[in-house]
Amino acid sequence: MGKGFSKQHNDKYVQHVFIIGSKSIGQYGGYETFVARLIGEHENETSIKYHVACKANGDGFMDETKLSGVSDEKLDKNGTIREFTYKNAHVFKIPCPNIGSGVAIYYDTVAVLYSINYCKSHNIQHPIFYILTCRIGLFIGGLAKKIKAIGGRYYLNPDGHEWMRAKWSKPIRAYWKWSEKRMVNLADFVICDSVNIEKYIKATYNHPNTKYIAYGADVEKSSLSNDDPKFADWLNEHKLSINNYYLVVGRFVPENNYEIMIREFMKSSTKRDFALITNVNEGFLAELEYKLHWKGDKRIKFVGTVYDHELLKKIREAAYGYFHGHEVGGTNPSLLEALGSTKLNLLLKVGFNEEVAEDAALYWTKDYGSLARLIDKCEMIDREPLGLKSKERIKTAYSWEYISSRYAEIWR
Repeated sequence: MGKGFSKQHNDKYVQHVFIIGSKSIGQYGGYETFVARLIGEHENETSIKYHVACKANGDGFMDETKLSGVSDEKLDKNGTIREFTYKNAHVFKIPCPNIGSGVAIYYDTVAVLYSINYCKSHNIQHPIFYILTCRIGLFIGGLAKKIKAIGGRYYLNPDGHEWMRAKWSKPIRAYWKWSEKRMVNLADFVICDSVNIEKYIKATYNHPNTKYIAYGADVEKSSLSNDDPKFADWLNEHKLSINNYYLVVGRFVPENNYEIMIREFMKSSTKRDFALITNVNEGFLAELEYKLHWKGDKRIKFVGTVYDHELLKKIREAAYGYFHGHEVGGTNPSLLEALGSTKLNLLLKVGFNEEVAEDAALYWTKDYGSLARLIDKCEMIDREPLGLKSKERIKTAYSWEYISSRYAEIWR
């Protein structure tokens, strides 16, 4: 029997891969998008079988009614769906207690334990446990031993520098850093979504087995037309028009530099609007109003969240330009999607962003006036050459077909 594969009743060898760390499948979010696309690309791949952990309740929980093609539902004693099949992947839902920020650690830990027991009860040989991000350093020692005891391997995606995020207190940042160290050192294999992250992992922990595989994106145009009611209603609701707004999509957290982007936009002389698609944190919003008084600038519009993939793609396509202020983390999904859809991309000049976009975007710094000057410069720019470059960049380095093939090589 080939190493890492289980023999099934049809005499084919199948590698079982348990993915732990995504809240759900297909909802807007980095890991959620990644999991949906990975299992979709491998839906008909008979030598790979995915098992995906999802949250049964709480923030970002798995709502299978939003998916089409769900089958093989299994109910608990209360009649609630706890397992199902989607795109040939076995999906299992973990109920989570309401314990605040600690719920993420609970969720990942219980998901690993569930997966180990599932392997035992289904006689799965040499499974791979692919854990996304470094939350469970407190328990990874014992979990790694249990994985090894059933002949499994523990793979890790360390994500970005979570311990640098401004939203965490100093004690939590210290835990993140310690947890990262524990989880990286015990991993059999580390898959990094950024060249810079892989360099950091090698330099910091001297791990012998690492691989760079980015997130993916596509360049297919949205299925919605300019006059589609869904898109037209969204524009009308927010008083926006095609090619007459700048856009940002992302989590509303300080390290994504919303303060700088809003401040600089207010300084610019553009007549276009600035649409911010984000989950608003009222405390942070009030802080920005106190510092910037942005409510006095009618061009700035917080337009809520958009989880409809085709609508979001259409919104990106119709934007005059896209701002990207992320400076913590690896390859960012929202940046890839912008490069695949929006002609003009204005990015914060940091290694992660330059690595992804190369010369297919324009760059600004956190210096006072840098982005404002760039906005003014771009008001009359010919966007077509940059748009063609950015789409070509996605096609050649970040297509989901290419990314999924790299993962298939790793699993095998």
